[in-house]
Amino acid sequence: MSFEKQLTIGLILPDVLGTYGDDGNALVLRQRARMRGISAEVLPIRLGDPVPEALDVYTVGGGEDTAQILAAEHLIADGGIVRAVDAGRPVLAICAGLQVFGQSFHASGREVAGLGLLDATTAQLKKRMIGEIASEPVDAVSKGFELTEPLTGFANHMGSTILGPDARPLGRLTRGTGNTDSVEDQLSYEGAVQGSVVATYMHGPVLARNPQLADALLARAMGVPMNDLPPMTSAFADQLTAEVAQLRRERL
Repeated sequence: MSFEKQLTIGLILPDVLGTYGDDGNALVLRQRARMRGISAEVLPIRLGDPVPEALDVYTVGGGEDTAQILAAEHLIADGGIVRAVDAGRPVLAICAGLQVFGQSFHASGREVAGLGLLDATTAQLKKRMIGEIASEPVDAVSKGFELTEPLTGFANHMGSTILGPDARPLGRLTRGTGNTDSVEDQLSYEGAVQGSVVATYMHGPVLARNPQLADALLARAMGVPMNDLPPMTSAFADQLTAEVAQLRRERL
């Protein structure tokens, strides 16, 4: 199967939600597309810019309290990312991005309205989560995004995120602390998935550490099953795969 169109990856608000290197997720998507012979570019969308609603895939990163508030206010007022999600465009939201995409979150000592794209509310953990986390993708996500491999990443956050019935966890923990420390039946959850939005507290960047997740997003962006993505043709592809596999063995 050949792909004639150019893939455009929207990097949302890297100037305020770029604290933890999560901009790298957009670069990973671009590179994995290009190594398959798919033309791909990253379009940065900065604070004050309108969010184009018809890009192929979007990534959102982490940030501090003030940045979260600015991001939420801008994205709600603009409406572009909401229309993109309503149209089924895939989005990867990391840490603060997860919280901003939810119903509400706490920042700078107050409750702030989120985008409402995830059935999730965020308060505060009793103790900051800093460290490695690992999880197994849950069934609902495996079916929707074709995930079968364990997920790993590095977390650094104070958010206690509770999922409502319309959201599903991205993974079930095998290591570390997940979304919350306060609700018994959600203690083992990490991340959230709802519609075309995949959200997680994992940094890394998460797509560099979890190439299957990157390919699942690419496949969703291209509108094909993951198995129909062209094979990677770069001479470095096998080396990259081996290095990531070794890292995963060390972190699981």
